[in-house]
Amino acid sequence: MGFNKFYLVLAVCCFMGQSLTKVHSYPRSNPNQDFVDAHNAARAEVGVGPITWNWTVAAYAQNYANQKMENCEMEHSGGPYGENLAEGYGSMTGEEAVKFWVTEKPNYDYRTNSCVGDECLHYTQVVWRKSVHLGCARVKCRNGWMFVICNYDPPGNYEGERPY
Repeated sequence: MGFNKFYLVLAVCCFMGQSLTKVHSYPRSNPNQDFVDAHNAARAEVGVGPITWNWTVAAYAQNYANQKMENCEMEHSGGPYGENLAEGYGSMTGEEAVKFWVTEKPNYDYRTNSCVGDECLHYTQVVWRKSVHLGCARVKCRNGWMFVICNYDPPGNYEGERPY
C-alpha cells in the first residue's frame, strides 16, 4: 500500500513539474520586447534612461509597414513620430534592426554634435533622451525582403540639440 502512495506522489510531482514548465513557455505580453531591449541596451551605454513600448505608436508603425508590403520601398512615412527604417533578408529581428542602426555610433561625434564621415542619425534617434515611447513593426514584403520600422515619441534628431 505504501509503495502505491509513493508512485502516486511521484506522478503528481511529475505532472506539476510539467505544468510549471508549460507556464514558462507562453509568449511574453509584448512579443516585440526584443526591440525594446536592444534600444535600452544602446541607451544605457550612454547613460540615457529606458524607452518603453507604446501600443499607439506601434499601431502607427504597423499600419505604415503594411503599406510597404507590395514593394518594400525605403521611404519615410512623414508622420508625427521620429522614425528609423531597415530592410533585410531572412527574419530581420527587432534586435538585428536596432543593432544595424547602432553600428552608426562611431560616426557620431559628441563633442561637435555632428556626424563624421557617414550617417549617424539612425543611431542618434535610438539614443535620443527625450524619446520615451517606442513602437515598431516588421512585415515580409512580396519581394522576399523584411521591412522594419520603429517610431519614436516624442521624435528626436532636432538640429542643434544633443541626443543625450
